[in-house]
Amino acid sequence: MNNSGIKFRLIVMNFLQFAIWGAYLTCMGTYLFSHGMAGKIGIFYSIQGIVSIFMPALMGIIADTKLPAQKTLGLCHGISGIAMLCAGLYGLMAGDAVEFGTLFSIYTVAVAFYMPTLALSNSVAYNALEKSHLDTVKEFPPIRIFGTIGFICTMWIVDLLGFQPTAAQFVVSGGIGIVLAIYSFTLPHCPTKKEIKEIGSNETLMDKLGFSAFKLFKQSKMALFFIFSMLLGVSLQITNGFANPFLTSFEGISEYADTFGVQHANILISLSQVSETLCILLIPFFLKRFGIKKVMLIAMFAWVLRFGLFGLGNPGSGVWMFILSCIVYGVAFDFFNVSGSLYVDLETDPDIRSSAQGVFMLMTNGFGATIGSLMAQKVINVLVNSHLNPALMVDGVYPPAISQQIMSGWANSWFIFSGFALVVAVLFAVMFKYKHVPQN
Repeated sequence: MNNSGIKFRLIVMNFLQFAIWGAYLTCMGTYLFSHGMAGKIGIFYSIQGIVSIFMPALMGIIADTKLPAQKTLGLCHGISGIAMLCAGLYGLMAGDAVEFGTLFSIYTVAVAFYMPTLALSNSVAYNALEKSHLDTVKEFPPIRIFGTIGFICTMWIVDLLGFQPTAAQFVVSGGIGIVLAIYSFTLPHCPTKKEIKEIGSNETLMDKLGFSAFKLFKQSKMALFFIFSMLLGVSLQITNGFANPFLTSFEGISEYADTFGVQHANILISLSQVSETLCILLIPFFLKRFGIKKVMLIAMFAWVLRFGLFGLGNPGSGVWMFILSCIVYGVAFDFFNVSGSLYVDLETDPDIRSSAQGVFMLMTNGFGATIGSLMAQKVINVLVNSHLNPALMVDGVYPPAISQQIMSGWANSWFIFSGFALVVAVLFAVMFKYKHVPQN
């Protein structure tokens, strides 16, 4: 197959990969909020992190040693898609009587098998590009853009169809997952470790089991990179989990109830993903010109702005701050997530790359995202949810005094998250030593 054909196939894979996530990731909080589970939003988002502590690494090991990455990818999407479809159908049938335990259990299975696919899809793409003798740093970002486009498409579909406060969002996600499961088995073959090299008697048990990637922690540079990836990963799911409920909560405040950002929160938030598509194109230039340390620092300070602007803005006269926050998100996410993945790929040997991507996911979407989601939920419970009481609403809106408490609570929450990102950025600038040689 020619290079154009390979790129097109990877574009389709990335489009579907992130369309699955976009169907529910930014609006699930609103569904939970509207079904009496506002205090459980952090738990739903943290489970993505908890399963990422072990599932990406486990599936990466399987892809490196037993089942080729493209088949492992298909298997994971098949199980995840069916489970997500079941979660959606259960939620629709149960209506307002939906039970946390049942929904959460089914959702957990879906997420447990979806999270490894983020790293596996990268491995499949990098392998296909290398086999075609293409530069991954140059060629992957334009392909990855279509993942973000897929994310945006399902965000808009769910919003315009009125699925944000319903479980239909899970049905959309599950259906796309099943389609990608089938498609994955047709993708270019990814060799396992046995196919790359003959396993010799001098290999340790850790090598044979596929845990070799964890040896990267013996390198001080990689160990620090993974640790700061975890700290920055704390920021990843905060706006995914709480930005939509944050915007829709303004519906209880008469001044903002009918504004576009409140009525179509997902579309407003999707500006973040639009920004992401543009920022991905900047990654090859920035990585080659400035190196991973400066690129990561740019991402960290972008997170400071992302949260700070949410704290300062409102859906009315201050909506421009929300829009600017969404523009900044592209830099915050891409310059960390995509650049970090490329850096890990370049710094590891071919026979452990799937495992290494799994470790990167472990630190970011595993430990980092778990800590971030649970921390954010506790902060918001104290500063925001403690003031929410539907019984005090008059004609669907809160009295001015309570409205002010809610607005102040949200603002202070975002400022706390912004302060955390700033501390991480300063520490990274001081502690991470990396000498970069600029490339033309």
